[in-house]
Amino acid sequence: MNSLTFPILRLLADGRFHSGEAVAQHFKVSRTTVWNALQEAEALGVRIYSVRGRGYRLPEPIHLLDRETILEAIGEQRAWFKLELHDHLESTNSYLMKQAAQGAAHATCVAASLQTRGRGRRGRSWQAGLGASLTFSLLWRFQSGAAALSGLSLAVGVALTRALRSLGISQTQLKWPNDLVVQHQGQYRKLAGILIELQGDMEGPSAAVIGIGINLRLPEQVKKHIDQPAIDLAALNEEWQRPGYLLGVLLRHLAEVLSAFEQQGFIAMSDEWTGYHAYHNQAVRMLLPDGRETQGVARGVADDGILLVETAGGLQRFSSGEISLRGVV
Repeated sequence: MNSLTFPILRLLADGRFHSGEAVAQHFKVSRTTVWNALQEAEALGVRIYSVRGRGYRLPEPIHLLDRETILEAIGEQRAWFKLELHDHLESTNSYLMKQAAQGAAHATCVAASLQTRGRGRRGRSWQAGLGASLTFSLLWRFQSGAAALSGLSLAVGVALTRALRSLGISQTQLKWPNDLVVQHQGQYRKLAGILIELQGDMEGPSAAVIGIGINLRLPEQVKKHIDQPAIDLAALNEEWQRPGYLLGVLLRHLAEVLSAFEQQGFIAMSDEWTGYHAYHNQAVRMLLPDGRETQGVARGVADDGILLVETAGGLQRFSSGEISLRGVV
C-alpha cells in the first residue's frame, strides 16, 4: 500500500476539489507522487473524479473513522476495548481470527475504513466501498466452550437493534439468524449482517470473532453487485452518517449484551429477539442446502436460538447455518 494513499483520501474526504499542486504542496511531494497514490486508491475500488484545471475530489463527502469519536461514544466502558483502526484490510474477520490465534486480548475490536474482501455467511462476499459501509470485528473470549455459544449471533442482533434504536433508527428488524433488515417498498431489505467464527474447544474456553457490516451509503455500482435487496442508513436517517460515533455506540451495547449472554445464555433475551423478528408468526420458506424446501409459519426461537417453524408435519427445529429463511410471497 502506498503510504500516501489514505492521507490523501482523508484530505479529499470533504468532497471538494483539491488541485494536484495543492495536494503535492501539502504533503511536500511531487504531483506525480500524488497521481501514483491515487491510482492505487482506484485499484482498491475507490472512485475519484479528476478534472483538468480543478484537481481531484471524491464523489461526495465521507466520514472516516477516528479514535477519539469512537471512544467518546463508548463512554464509561471504553477501558474494556483494545481498538485497532486500519485504513484498509481485506477482511477484518480474517485479520482478527489470526490475531486471536496468537493471543489477542479479550474485547479487541478491529475496524477498517475500506474492506476489500469482506466475507458473509455461507461463503458470500460483503460488498463495500470507502464510506459505503461500517465494517468491524470484535473478539470476545468466553470461559465456556463453543457448545455453550448457541444463539450468539441472535444475541448480537439484539445488541445492534438496541444500539440503532437508541440513535432513533427504529425501522430495523431481525431476520433469523444473522441479518438486520428494513421493510421498504413492500419487501425486506438487508441493512446489516453478522458473521461469527469460533475458536477453542467445545468444552472451553472459547473465543468468538464477531464480524459486523452495516450499510451506510451504498453507491449504485455497489448495489448492483449485491445478490439480495439492500438498504442503507442514508435512506433511513441522513443524520447518522458518522461511522465512528456509530461504532462506539454499537460497542457499548455489544459489551452489555455479550456480558449478559455469558452469564445467562440466549434465554435472557429470547423474548426480546422474537419481538424484533421480521417473520414472527408469518409464513416462511425454509430453503435447505440440498435443494429441498419446507414451508410453514415461524413460531419464534428456542432457548438455544434454534428457529421453530410450524409445518404440516408439526413443529420443527431449524439450526443456524443449514437453511435460508424467506417470506412467502
